[in-house]
Amino acid sequence: MPVNASGARILVVEDEPVINQAVTDRLRGSGYDVVQAWDGPGAVTQYESTAPDLVVLDVMLPGFDGHEVCRRIQAARPVPVLMLTARDDEADILVGLGVGADDYLTKPFRMRELVARVGALLRRVERAAELANRSDTDLGDLRVDAAARRVWADGNEVHLTPTEFDLLVCLAGSPGAVLTRENLYAEVWGWPGASGTRTVDSHVKALRAKIGADRIRTVHGIGYALEPGGTA
Repeated sequence: MPVNASGARILVVEDEPVINQAVTDRLRGSGYDVVQAWDGPGAVTQYESTAPDLVVLDVMLPGFDGHEVCRRIQAARPVPVLMLTARDDEADILVGLGVGADDYLTKPFRMRELVARVGALLRRVERAAELANRSDTDLGDLRVDAAARRVWADGNEVHLTPTEFDLLVCLAGSPGAVLTRENLYAEVWGWPGASGTRTVDSHVKALRAKIGADRIRTVHGIGYALEPGGTA
């Protein structure tokens, strides 16, 4: 999969024509190959016919919403998804993360921020390959198979999104150690120096819901630590 500006194809899904065209023009100006869709069914059709490397996806769409689009395309072939939402609501954001979105931007957003997030998500594809080369981790009742991208908690397999898995692998690489939100964002999302702490917090909350809240310890004002044996 190409991960540079000259090779990556991006699908922009937005029902507001002005926003859709503005995002498309900015991404094309940054060297990306961009295709467009304006509703839920059209997004799935474009995804199937053009095989994009990344999807910029609005939540509110005609036909069916962005959450359903994300669910359908991730079931067909995993791909990085940047969600656009008009609501800075944690419940809304967690729904998006739960169906496979990797990151999100709240409207109104700066085009420079969107381009930076797109680049970071594409770089993260390379980072995921590096994370997969790490050895298996066995933390008592939590087992992580990095190469196979599989996780078991209390003997039961847990199904994680790609970002949730990469976040868990990162935390499991230093069990018990506190990793700052900034370090996690740089390591997992591949964007050093960015202020993506809210994104990290939302993904940690989603991960806790799947592997157990007691397994990840919060150090207020700093970050998170994965506790061996779920003793947090």
